[in-house]
Amino acid sequence: MRNRLTSCAIAAMALLCAHLTVGASDDRERGDVPGWVMITLMSAVLVAALLAIASPALEGLFNEAIDRVSP
Repeated sequence: MRNRLTSCAIAAMALLCAHLTVGASDDRERGDVPGWVMITLMSAVLVAALLAIASPALEGLFNEAIDRVSP
């Protein structure tokens, strides 16, 4: 399920980047908004991928810490 979610997020980012790249050369007054959108999406995909990979280890650490604190 997580691999499918990650691949869907990457596909959506690729489609958006392709759309922004095609439309970016038409209007010189737009600034660098497409670049910032791409950076934001890439960061979100990177966080989602890291969370998908590290989620079991993080859950284990959290549960172990809670077990040590709880009576």
